[in-house]
Amino acid sequence: MSKCVFLDRDGVLNEDRTDYVYRVEDFIIPDGVPEALRLLKDAGYLLIVITNQAGIAKGLYTRDDVMACYNYLQEQCGQVIDDIYYCPHHPKYDTESLTRKPGSLLLEKAMAKYNITPDESWMIGDALRDMQAGKRVGVRTVRIAHEPELSAECDGSAPNLLEASRIVLGYA
Repeated sequence: MSKCVFLDRDGVLNEDRTDYVYRVEDFIIPDGVPEALRLLKDAGYLLIVITNQAGIAKGLYTRDDVMACYNYLQEQCGQVIDDIYYCPHHPKYDTESLTRKPGSLLLEKAMAKYNITPDESWMIGDALRDMQAGKRVGVRTVRIAHEPELSAECDGSAPNLLEASRIVLGYA
């Protein structure tokens, strides 16, 4: 059995924008992200990105654009991420999908593939839907929020991924 930290992309691994981030030149990795990923990897966690990418359904960008950003992230962070799962759907543009967070199918697929133990694993995201998806599969959750917030929806809150990683490692 493996332990894992599931990571939302936009707002966690890269700076979020009001529009979509799909070009490498717009993919800005916040300070502390490479260090946080290394700390989690060194502690024995699998690192798996779980991200909604509705811009594909909207025709704004392609799957290749998503993977180009992922490959850039990997290059900048020392190739420490184990996998990426993304949902290309949006209910108003193509189809309803259980892979779209707050649905949990992408997490379930990763858990089955990598034999992940839920009670040793985490979801780190910046949106309520990330917390809901994590809770559905029984992992603990940390929400990235500029204002500290604790609620029933998450197990912890942090201003950035580096602080979130310290929460995870404090529980480990």
